[in-house]
Amino acid sequence: MAAKTLYTVVVADDEDELREAVCTMIPWQDYGFRLVGSAGNGLDALQLVEKYEPDLLLTDIRMPFISGIELARQVREVRPATNIAFLSGYDDFQYAKQAIQYNIISYMLKPLTLEGLGAELRTIRQKIDAQFAMFRQTAPQSDGQGRLAAVLMPLVLDDYAEPEREDQAEEYARQCGLLRDRDDRPCYTVIVSTLLNEDGSNETSPAFISSVDRLAAKYLRSVSFFAWGKVISVLMGNPSDFEEYLHILTDEIPQMASRVLGKRCRIGVSRMTQSLTALHGAYREAMEALRQGDGTEGGAQFINDLSPAVKGGSLLCKRALEALDQNYMDASLSLVSLSGMLDVSPNHLSACIKKYAGETFINILIRKRMEAARELVCGSNLKVQEISQRCGYTDQHYFSYCFKKYCGESPNAMRRRMGMEKAGEGV
Repeated sequence: MAAKTLYTVVVADDEDELREAVCTMIPWQDYGFRLVGSAGNGLDALQLVEKYEPDLLLTDIRMPFISGIELARQVREVRPATNIAFLSGYDDFQYAKQAIQYNIISYMLKPLTLEGLGAELRTIRQKIDAQFAMFRQTAPQSDGQGRLAAVLMPLVLDDYAEPEREDQAEEYARQCGLLRDRDDRPCYTVIVSTLLNEDGSNETSPAFISSVDRLAAKYLRSVSFFAWGKVISVLMGNPSDFEEYLHILTDEIPQMASRVLGKRCRIGVSRMTQSLTALHGAYREAMEALRQGDGTEGGAQFINDLSPAVKGGSLLCKRALEALDQNYMDASLSLVSLSGMLDVSPNHLSACIKKYAGETFINILIRKRMEAARELVCGSNLKVQEISQRCGYTDQHYFSYCFKKYCGESPNAMRRRMGMEKAGEGV
């Protein structure tokens, strides 16, 4: 395997000796990997994933603060292109298998020898090799997908569909297999994807259809076709499917395009519609979204993010930071919930925060919580447990760990030191 194709890996395990042994005794390059970081808990692991964007996260399933499964869910939110391998005890194995939807590429049972881990790493490398090869693949669409694309192309591209013909369109869609039966009434969203060269020029080819379709199939029903230098995809699902998966899919496609093809990918995303005869309007929305912003940058742009009420750029970042200041004490606050408050996509909000604040949402949230906690530790008589709850932490030990990592000492140690300093000032 050529050096340039080494896959990056982050290791997370709360057993210090085991983690150290895995990091130092595994000949990573011999197995086709490059170790970029290690963590003793899920919180640190998530921050490393955001920082290094690894191809593989090798994690224990039982860890303090964030379990392996919760870590896998959160990793999928910020870096869906990262594969995850679980180390788990026998009793956790069935539990771990429930997380298959979170890009789990391997389950390894403890205790595991270094030889056994090495053998599994070879297998994982082969699986990632296959993923990358499939993403590069130029295979034509199957006959079935081609027929479905032929059904949708005129509905998407031609401005002729009339609302009163919806019943006819649905009947034809059922005959062709796009819809299963009369009870199959999905919602639709159109996305338009393009690949860009370094100079920002379009380099999208029909081969990109299969790459988009393979990723979309992980989350939603989809049919894609190529027209005028773009891959146009009609996604189908219920509203909850779109709410949970659309922002993940439209993150994963650009991430994979960058990692595997070395190209930026721009995506325009329409609003959701319940009508086949509204697909042309949805296509126009996706194209309008695609045309907005810096044409040389990758990533997804949602039409909803372009409404006058949303604004964008530095103003959206300012609004996000203000909302974070008001809601940091909510333990359930996340990038997704914050984007819901601001009525923008998580993709757009994340990009704005990184661009204009220079940090990730997670790091800004932790800093805000820690600054608030330090004020309460030094300026109040509240118990540490009460402070942790006021700052958005349900687990006092998790809070104390974050506080010590951020401030350099535990809450109680800071109080003792501040007490001694005040006593010294009074002498």
